Amino acid sequence: MKTIGLASDHAGYELKEFVKEWLTAKGLTYKDFGTNNEESCDYPDFAHPLAKAVEANECYPGIAICGSGNGINMTLNKHQQIRAALCWENELASLARKHNNANILVMPGRFISKEKASEILTAFLGTDFEGGRHQKRIDKIACQ
Repeated sequence: MKTIGLASDHAGYELKEFVKEWLTAKGLTYKDFGTNNEESCDYPDFAHPLAKAVEANECYPGIAICGSGNGINMTLNKHQQIRAALCWENELASLARKHNNANILVMPGRFISKEKASEILTAFLGTDFEGGRHQKRIDKIACQ
Protein backbone atom coordinates (compact mmCIF):
# COMPACT_ATOMS: atom_id res chain seq x y z
CA MET A 1 0.00 0.00 0.00
CA LYS A 2 1.22 3.49 -0.84
CA THR A 3 1.37 6.40 1.54
CA ILE A 4 -2.15 7.14 2.75
CA GLY A 5 -3.28 10.75 2.46
CA LEU A 6 -5.12 12.38 5.37
CA ALA A 7 -7.15 15.57 5.66
CA SER A 8 -9.61 17.09 8.10
CA ASP A 9 -11.07 20.33 9.29
CA HIS A 10 -11.26 21.38 12.94
CA ALA A 11 -14.29 19.16 13.60
CA GLY A 12 -12.46 16.11 12.28
CA TYR A 13 -9.09 16.88 13.83
CA GLU A 14 -9.47 14.69 16.94
CA LEU A 15 -10.56 11.65 14.92
CA LYS A 16 -7.80 12.29 12.35
CA GLU A 17 -5.24 12.17 15.18
CA PHE A 18 -6.71 8.81 16.22
CA VAL A 19 -6.48 7.59 12.60
CA LYS A 20 -2.79 8.54 12.54
CA GLU A 21 -2.16 6.45 15.67
CA TRP A 22 -4.17 3.58 14.19
CA LEU A 23 -2.22 3.65 10.92
CA THR A 24 1.11 3.83 12.73
CA ALA A 25 0.15 0.81 14.87
CA LYS A 26 -0.59 -1.10 11.64
CA GLY A 27 2.79 -0.12 10.16
CA LEU A 28 1.19 2.04 7.48
CA THR A 29 2.64 5.36 6.35
CA TYR A 30 0.63 8.52 5.84
CA LYS A 31 0.91 12.13 4.75
CA ASP A 32 -1.16 14.63 6.71
CA PHE A 33 -2.50 17.53 4.64
CA GLY A 34 -3.94 19.23 7.73
CA THR A 35 -5.50 20.80 9.65
CA ASN A 36 -3.09 20.72 12.55
CA ASN A 37 -5.32 21.86 15.42
CA GLU A 38 -8.94 22.39 16.48
CA GLU A 39 -9.13 26.08 15.52
CA SER A 40 -11.99 26.82 13.15
CA CYS A 41 -10.95 26.39 9.52
CA ASP A 42 -12.36 25.61 6.08
CA TYR A 43 -12.37 21.98 4.90
CA PRO A 44 -11.72 22.83 1.19
CA ASP A 45 -8.27 24.14 2.18
CA PHE A 46 -7.29 20.57 3.09
CA ALA A 47 -9.57 18.52 0.85
CA HIS A 48 -8.23 19.93 -2.43
CA PRO A 49 -4.55 19.15 -1.69
CA LEU A 50 -5.51 15.61 -0.63
CA ALA A 51 -7.57 15.09 -3.80
CA LYS A 52 -4.75 16.39 -5.99
CA ALA A 53 -2.27 14.04 -4.32
CA VAL A 54 -4.55 11.04 -4.88
CA GLU A 55 -5.14 12.08 -8.50
CA ALA A 56 -1.36 12.42 -9.03
CA ASN A 57 -0.85 8.95 -7.51
CA GLU A 58 1.31 10.46 -4.74
CA CYS A 59 -1.02 9.02 -2.07
CA TYR A 60 -3.42 6.11 -2.14
CA PRO A 61 -5.94 5.86 -0.71
CA GLY A 62 -7.08 8.96 1.11
CA ILE A 63 -8.94 9.40 4.38
CA ALA A 64 -10.83 12.62 5.11
CA ILE A 65 -12.87 13.75 8.09
CA CYS A 66 -15.08 16.73 8.92
CA GLY A 67 -17.95 17.14 11.38
CA SER A 68 -20.71 15.49 9.33
CA GLY A 69 -18.46 14.26 6.54
CA ASN A 70 -20.67 15.96 3.98
CA GLY A 71 -18.71 19.14 3.26
CA ILE A 72 -15.33 17.52 2.80
CA ASN A 73 -16.94 14.72 0.76
CA MET A 74 -18.62 17.19 -1.61
CA THR A 75 -15.36 19.06 -2.05
CA LEU A 76 -13.34 15.93 -2.77
CA ASN A 77 -15.84 14.69 -5.33
CA LYS A 78 -15.46 17.88 -7.38
CA HIS A 79 -12.23 16.32 -8.65
CA GLN A 80 -12.83 14.13 -11.71
CA GLN A 81 -10.62 11.22 -10.62
CA ILE A 82 -11.84 11.11 -7.04
CA ARG A 83 -14.46 8.71 -5.76
CA ALA A 84 -14.86 9.74 -2.13
CA ALA A 85 -17.33 7.74 -0.06
CA LEU A 86 -18.93 8.97 3.15
CA CYS A 87 -19.06 5.97 5.48
CA TRP A 88 -20.39 5.70 9.02
CA GLU A 89 -20.68 1.89 9.05
CA ASN A 90 -18.07 -0.71 8.13
CA GLU A 91 -20.39 -2.37 5.59
CA LEU A 92 -20.70 0.93 3.71
CA ALA A 93 -16.90 1.19 3.62
CA SER A 94 -16.56 -2.34 2.29
CA LEU A 95 -19.18 -1.79 -0.41
CA ALA A 96 -17.62 1.55 -1.38
CA ARG A 97 -14.41 -0.31 -2.19
CA LYS A 98 -15.98 -3.46 -3.69
CA HIS A 99 -18.52 -1.80 -5.95
CA ASN A 100 -17.36 1.81 -6.42
CA ASN A 101 -13.57 1.49 -6.17
CA ALA A 102 -13.65 4.43 -3.74
CA ASN A 103 -10.22 6.03 -3.45
CA ILE A 104 -10.96 8.28 -0.47
CA LEU A 105 -12.75 7.23 2.70
CA VAL A 106 -14.71 10.03 4.38
CA MET A 107 -15.85 9.72 7.98
CA PRO A 108 -18.16 11.98 10.03
CA GLY A 109 -16.00 13.01 12.97
CA ARG A 110 -18.85 14.17 15.19
CA PHE A 111 -21.00 11.08 14.69
CA ILE A 112 -18.81 8.00 15.13
CA SER A 113 -16.69 6.64 17.96
CA LYS A 114 -13.03 5.73 17.68
CA GLU A 115 -14.06 2.07 17.92
CA LYS A 116 -16.45 2.49 14.97
CA ALA A 117 -13.76 4.39 13.04
CA SER A 118 -11.40 1.46 13.60
CA GLU A 119 -13.97 -0.95 12.16
CA ILE A 120 -14.57 1.33 9.18
CA LEU A 121 -10.83 1.70 8.51
CA THR A 122 -10.36 -2.07 8.68
CA ALA A 123 -13.20 -2.63 6.21
CA PHE A 124 -12.10 0.08 3.78
CA LEU A 125 -8.40 -0.75 3.74
CA GLY A 126 -9.02 -4.51 3.74
CA THR A 127 -11.42 -4.65 0.79
CA ASP A 128 -10.47 -4.83 -2.87
CA PHE A 129 -12.44 -3.62 -5.88
CA GLU A 130 -14.40 -6.43 -7.54
CA GLY A 131 -14.19 -4.94 -11.03
CA GLY A 132 -16.32 -6.64 -13.65
CA ARG A 133 -19.82 -5.20 -13.97
CA HIS A 134 -18.93 -2.42 -11.54
CA GLN A 135 -16.19 -0.99 -13.77
CA LYS A 136 -18.59 0.04 -16.54
CA ARG A 137 -20.58 2.07 -14.00
CA ILE A 138 -17.46 3.78 -12.71
CA ASP A 139 -16.48 4.63 -16.26
CA LYS A 140 -19.76 6.58 -16.58
CA ILE A 141 -19.19 8.76 -13.48
CA ALA A 142 -16.92 11.42 -15.00
CA CYS A 143 -18.61 14.34 -16.77
CA GLN A 144 -18.13 14.21 -20.50
